[in-house]
Amino acid sequence: MKKFILLFFASVFAAFAYLNLNDPDPVQWVSAYGAVAVLFACAAFGRADRRIIGALLVALFVWMCTMVTGMVEWARLGFPTIVGEMHASSPHIEVVREFLGLFIAVIALGRLLYTTPRDARMG
Repeated sequence: MKKFILLFFASVFAAFAYLNLNDPDPVQWVSAYGAVAVLFACAAFGRADRRIIGALLVALFVWMCTMVTGMVEWARLGFPTIVGEMHASSPHIEVVREFLGLFIAVIALGRLLYTTPRDARMG
């Protein structure tokens, strides 16, 4: 069952990476989500490495923190919808979506780190 769940999350983050191929800045997003997918796949096959999981978690968390001002601005605007198309009049949509995507990745990596044995290292 645990292997199935890990592979499920690997698939979800692989799908996130795929959906970001048409993003204006695809390299960073495909790399981020792709790395999360690879770490979940490695964990599914007993090849998790806590050092790598932790390093990516910290990197994505720091990146997410750079978007906090955009989230505050979104709240200040009264939480307008983020499901519409991007317009020059609604730049909050991109920031909020990116923040939430990173938030999902950080939470998932945190859970993966927490459930990975302390001595897990790729050999």
